[in-house]
Amino acid sequence: MGPLQIYQHSLIVGCQKTCDQTCPITLEGFYVDDALQGQGVYTYEDGGVLNGTYVDGELNGPAQEFDGEGHLVFKGQYKGNNRCGECWVYYPDRGCVFGEVNEDGEMTGDSVAYIYPDGRTALYGSFVDGELIEAQLAAVISNQTGRPRFEISPNSPVYSYDKSTSTCIATHTLLPDPYESQRVFVADSTIRGAGQGLFAKTDAEANTVMAFYNGVRITHSEVDSRDWALNGNTISLDEDTVIDVPQPFGQTDRYCASLGHKANHSFIPNCKYDPFVHPRFGPIKCIRTLRAVQKDEELTVAYGYDHQPTGKNGPEAPDWYKRELEVFEQRGGAPTGQ
Repeated sequence: MGPLQIYQHSLIVGCQKTCDQTCPITLEGFYVDDALQGQGVYTYEDGGVLNGTYVDGELNGPAQEFDGEGHLVFKGQYKGNNRCGECWVYYPDRGCVFGEVNEDGEMTGDSVAYIYPDGRTALYGSFVDGELIEAQLAAVISNQTGRPRFEISPNSPVYSYDKSTSTCIATHTLLPDPYESQRVFVADSTIRGAGQGLFAKTDAEANTVMAFYNGVRITHSEVDSRDWALNGNTISLDEDTVIDVPQPFGQTDRYCASLGHKANHSFIPNCKYDPFVHPRFGPIKCIRTLRAVQKDEELTVAYGYDHQPTGKNGPEAPDWYKRELEVFEQRGGAPTGQ
């Protein structure tokens, strides 16, 4: 038998993602007789990387995966190229799911938790492949090893996956979100003529998720074809979908499962809309602070209507917005947060 060949190598291999095309990947590390041993790094075409421990060319041991923007998306263990044991799966909004994966590497079981972005509030219970089935509110308590444990709140209601449709906003319309309830409340707005508004229940730093914007899911064409009076609580989710909180659900005695639609407009807002993957509502938008806010401060967002004229009618926006924009610009203001 000849001597072992040990060398550092960067290999281009095919991606095993479930799509129709093969993406080039580089796999870097130390090879012993053509088998990767020790620490190795996958680098995907989109810039994402997987840092893992290899034994005889297979992932075996701790691993971390990052997306193309450098955000952590997975932390846990591998055995024979499959995820195993206790793992963390992170969303870009910084919420995450924690638990022991099954033999297929899926986050499935009765002791899985979704942990909100604060790292302290959780929904603990049954999940299937990372999707909430039934869970209760729990507090996250970490020990010295960093492994969390969960203390279920006494008398906690049961939360389940409740993604809206075009006709149903929620099954439990009066069940508040526990994270949101800690951070915001609804009261009369400080903005003249705005009705109710959304306020901070506690001090919050910049980049803090404060509230969630759930609603029925309708199309852009439906929104564009109807009167502005019906679009007071609409927000674009993506190219295909608009989230709408129609009447009578604009009233908190009819709907308070999420409160993001209560935030009023400002040309100089202290918050913004951001995508969010919610354990109960699915893909929605959240309201995230642009700067630090103080307790009892009203939270505002830029509604994002077009500011450029579109024919004789001026900007594509409701009349109240056009009037406010004119006054704001007359005072020398330049809108921010668009």
